[in-house]
Parts: sequence; C-alpha cells; structure tokens
Amino acid sequence: MGEKKNKYYYFYILAALLVLFDQFTKLLFKDIFGIANIFGLQNDYAPSGSIPVFGDFVQFVYVENEGMAFGITFGSFKILLSLFSVVASAALVYLIYKIKDSHFAVKLGFALILAGATGNLIDRCFYGLIFNEGPLFYGRVVDFIQVDIPDIRLFGRQYTHFPVFNVADSCVTCGAILLILFNKKIPHISFSKADAQQNCSK
Repeated sequence: MGEKKNKYYYFYILAALLVLFDQFTKLLFKDIFGIANIFGLQNDYAPSGSIPVFGDFVQFVYVENEGMAFGITFGSFKILLSLFSVVASAALVYLIYKIKDSHFAVKLGFALILAGATGNLIDRCFYGLIFNEGPLFYGRVVDFIQVDIPDIRLFGRQYTHFPVFNVADSCVTCGAILLILFNKKIPHISFSKADAQQNCSK
C-alpha cells in the first residue's frame, strides 16, 4: 500500500522534467535567433526570421510576450500576473498531493498544468534579471511555435495564424483537456481543518 501511495511523486518528477525541457527549448531559441549567446550557436539558422518545420503550416519563430499563454496580455497588471502565477503554482503542488489517490488522468492533468504554469512563471519572474530586460517579476515569456490557420476575423482583429506558443502553453492546454474529459473523476477537494485532521488520522 505504501508503494502505491508514493506513486503520486512521479507526477512531480514528470512536471519537473517538462519544466526543464520547456526552459531548454526557450533558451535554445533565444540562441538560434540571436537574442542571447547561450549555447554558442551561429545565428544562421533563421535568416528569414522563421524556421519551417512542416512547410508554412508549422514554423519556429521568436516572440516575447508579457502576458499569459498564447500571448494574452494584461497591460500594466503584469506584476499581479506574475505574483498570481507564483501562488497558482504553489497551490497546484499542494493540490496534486491532496488528490494523490484520484484517477491517473486527473493527476496527469494537474501535473501538466503545474509544469506549464511553472515554465512560464520562470520566464516572468527571472528572465528580466537574467537577460537585463527588466526587474524581478517583469520578464517576458518566450514563444516560438507558430501554426498556420485559415484567415479569420474575430473581435475586430484579423488572424492569419494561431497565436504563437511554447512547450509550457502546450502542457497547460493538454492538462486542461484531460481534466475536461475526466471531469467526473475529479474528487471533491476540501481544505477545511476537519478534513486535514481526518487525513492525519488515516
């Protein structure tokens, strides 16, 4: 029984590995596009500002945004967004522990969201300091995956491609889809003192 209960740690390990991969890809594309000399690469991989992956359908580009996933911005409330991300990531760490006996897909969904939230949190909190772009909590999130879509006009704006995103955004999206698909498996979560005492007595 002890071995089964300890398996929830695997989801923390998965989240940590995804955060490392997310950060590696962001730093790699900073180097490839000549934004920062991190890996010592020559800046001749993207002479036109993009790298085709599947023709024009999927391309690697380089974009920095000050907002949430897929470039959603919040203007002057950036520091509030950064602080909220810190709180949300900490809450997700605790939440995965609280649901340690729940369905595999539910734990995986929250682990993916934790990985995505933490990956972009690192950009917001520390990239400004690391790359001399701004103070603590004022870094910009690195996006680099661009997917072409049919041209559409939505809310007064013309869209020729899906908003540029990154590995962290993909983790959040996949995690959210999992939780929607398995929403009936999500347990009722109580944070009351009585609940905590009950858990301690088990």
